[in-house]
Amino acid sequence: MSDTATSDHATTTGMSHNKLAMWVFLGSECLLFGALISTYLVYRGRFATGPAPGDIFDIPFTSVSSFVLLMSSLTMVLALSAIKRGDLRNNRLWLLTTALLGSLFIGGQVYEFTTFFREGLGYTTSPFSSAFFTLTGFHGVHVSLGILMLMSMFISSLRGSLRKEHSETVEIIGLYWHFVDIVWIFIFTVIYLVPSPTS
Repeated sequence: MSDTATSDHATTTGMSHNKLAMWVFLGSECLLFGALISTYLVYRGRFATGPAPGDIFDIPFTSVSSFVLLMSSLTMVLALSAIKRGDLRNNRLWLLTTALLGSLFIGGQVYEFTTFFREGLGYTTSPFSSAFFTLTGFHGVHVSLGILMLMSMFISSLRGSLRKEHSETVEIIGLYWHFVDIVWIFIFTVIYLVPSPTS
């Protein structure tokens, strides 16, 4: 989208309709995750006879996984910077790197969930487990959708349909990606860093 096209479709806020729509969407997502985090805080101590949070969490492993996801925000910034300069090669490189880092995070989450299942923590084991899997699972779905968006832009770039004048598209997807990263900081803090109950 050219600068002229962007100004033609600008809202009274000074930003395009697409960017404004993304901000509104992210605002609604804040309410969703706020509700899920609140629910987890209510039920984190209700683990009945199942494993307690403090009995199963592997904080060092999750910390590394979290660092990988947060690093992907940096690569997303580099991808946007590259396309604004018209550097399509590096734009593709950083988009692909961001998607790969996101995939590593999802892989770590799948491994963690599998470990929990083996230790007797299933979705319906206790109110705590239901709240935990719902919160982290919803976030995982959001990261996975972000990866699909990144790969879609990567493929579009390979086909020549993502150029410098489309930098706003990369910026909008970047807003979404930064959002899921920021949300994870809150989730990680609430679940893993706040002292957890033990059985």
